[in-house]
Formats: sequence, C-alpha cells, structure tokens
Amino acid sequence: MFRENIVKTLRVGIIGLGFIGKVHAYGYATLPFYYDKLGVRGRITHVCTSKPETAEAGRVQLDAQVATTDYRAITENPEIDVVNICTPNHFHKDALLSAMQHQKHIYCDKPLVVNMREAEEILSAMPTYKATAQMTLQCRFFPAVMRAKQLIDERFVGRVLEFRASYLHAGSASASAPLRWKLSAEAGGGVINDLASHILDLMHHLLGDYESIVADTQIAYSERPSAGDPSRMVKVDAEDCVMLLARMACGALGTIEATKISTGAEDEIRFEIHGEKGALRFNSMDPHFLEAFDAGAAAAPIGGMQGWTRIASGQRFPAPASAFPGPKFSIGWMRVHAACLANFLHAIGRNQTGDPGLDQGVYVQYLLEQIRESSSSRKWTDCRERNSVIALPR
Repeated sequence: MFRENIVKTLRVGIIGLGFIGKVHAYGYATLPFYYDKLGVRGRITHVCTSKPETAEAGRVQLDAQVATTDYRAITENPEIDVVNICTPNHFHKDALLSAMQHQKHIYCDKPLVVNMREAEEILSAMPTYKATAQMTLQCRFFPAVMRAKQLIDERFVGRVLEFRASYLHAGSASASAPLRWKLSAEAGGGVINDLASHILDLMHHLLGDYESIVADTQIAYSERPSAGDPSRMVKVDAEDCVMLLARMACGALGTIEATKISTGAEDEIRFEIHGEKGALRFNSMDPHFLEAFDAGAAAAPIGGMQGWTRIASGQRFPAPASAFPGPKFSIGWMRVHAACLANFLHAIGRNQTGDPGLDQGVYVQYLLEQIRESSSSRKWTDCRERNSVIALPR
C-alpha cells in the first residue's frame, strides 16, 4: 500500500515538452489529486527543449525554475532527482545514457530508443545503474486491463487459444497529413515504434512471452506535404501500418495490428482473448461513446438505417474548454498516464525497480526489430532465444 503522508518531493527535469511532454507534466501536476497518500511527489523544476523560446515558454507554463536547450543541464545536474524523457525517439539514447551515468531516476517515454543496436547500449549500462527507471507503457494501467490480468492469472479463461489486438489511429489516413518526425525513419518514427510498442507490451503483459512472429508493413502515401512548407512534397520512409501474426509461448496464436491509417478511428486500443473456459475483450473507447437509436429512421429495405449509433462525444467539450488533450483521446486516458507515473514514483519511494523497466524497453525494442526483419524477409522470426537472454521477471 502507498504510505499515508507526503514525505518527499522529487525535483524533475523534463526533456522535451511537445504533446507527450505536456501529458507527463499534467501527470505531475494532477497526481496529488489522484494519489493523496503516495508518499512521493514530483515537481518539474527544469525544462529542456530544442529552442530557447519554447524552453522559456515551458518554464513559465509549468512554473519551473530553469529553461535550457542542453539536456546535460538536467542529466548532469546534482539538483535533479528525476529525468523525464519525452523527446523525439532519436534523442532518447544520449539522454538515457547520461542520466544512467549520473544515477538519476528515469521516466522514459516509449520506445526506449530507435533500434536494437541502441537498446544494447542501454542494456550494457544497466549493471552499474542503481536508481529507479520506468518506461511509459501506460496501457497496462487501465483498470479493465488490470482486471483482465487478474482473471487470466486466475485461469478464468483457462488455456488461451487465440487472440487479436489492435491499436487503431487515423492520424495519417489523409494524404494531406504533413510529414512530421513521427513519419521519419531517421528520427525513429513509424507506427512500429509509435503504436506497436504499446500493443506488443500489452499482449506480453497479459499473455507472456512471444515465441515467433511474422509481419508486414505498409506506407500508404509515398509522399506527403512538408510540415514546414505544405507546398513542398517530401518522401515518406517510415511505415504507417503494421500487421502481424504472433505465436505465444503459452500456445496461443493471434493477430496484432498497429495503424495510423484506420479511417474513422480515434485513438483506439482493443483486444479479444479467447480461451477454453471463457473470453475477455476490451475497447478503450467504450466509456467514450454515447449510443443512440433513431426509431424514425427508415426500416426498409432490409432494415434500412435502423440500429444503434455510437456517437464519439467524449472529450468534445464546448468552449471555453481547452482543446488539450484533444477529442481523439478517450475519457480516462490522462488518468492512465497518472497511474503509470504513480507506479514509477512509488517504486522510487520504496527503492524498487520500475515496472515496466528498461529491460522491458529492451525486450519491446527487440520485438520491433524482429518485426522489421520479418517484414523484410517475409518469413517467421524466432523470438525464443531472446526471451532467455533478457530473462524478464514475471
């Protein structure tokens, strides 16, 4: 259980204050409302972004003390307790290694790094790293997911036979969507790193190790408008859709997809797990929809347009409400981030390892690499050897 009184405030330096950086900052600011007996709090005192003006704007917004454009002013600063990494993916590695070298607590957004070569560097640094680190793999912290984990562990579904899991998003469905860093391979973008990391971790959390996978990817549009100059078209080199078959060590076979070209989707995470004795399914958008039935709709031909309509009304608050975090995110999405952050701070307070830790970041990075290899070779890849090498605690 969490301790009853606040005993310590940790000084946090946040590196990157784009959308996900603001989500993390929101977590620190609101955490006391969600967890008033946590025992540990985090306060952002330092803000680092790539530009002086955005760093200063972030400092003012968060009521922080210091604005900087040099991540080392945070990772090497003796006044900082926690390094929170929210940069584009290709900047993660250097900040991680510096923070690990200086024994800072680390809260790192997914994916851990850009590729397995960089993940091996992190893995090599872990034996001498003694602080607490955790990945932002927050999908585990939906209450429905936590209950699903309990029921699976209690053998409610019995032997798992098959499953399907999806992360559906429509951010790249339009050809007019501009090319930003998340669609740049050089920056570590692409849907494998961005969304598949979440759904792969979620299924690993619920069902255990992967035995083998076969995958394929798609780039929907070979060119997109430049984010800096919409009149200029630039080449797209990072995938915006991945689909795979996965065979699990528990014997189950399933499908996993992650896509940003799912027209009509918001930010939807869903899974079905079918076993010998029962089944479970979850959709992150379920509490987010209003269901309506129009009795006046035409009943012909063959039923016409009668039926239940699901209206995406959540997070669409009228003015003067802020647009943050945006209408596509389900109600409770921010709360799950707060739960993930609370888990990290609680681990610091108990001098424990964060869970999911950097080793899980390495494992997910390995799976991402296996997907790319399978997509390139069009063959199954064997995941069992890596399972034993990393030897994640269960």
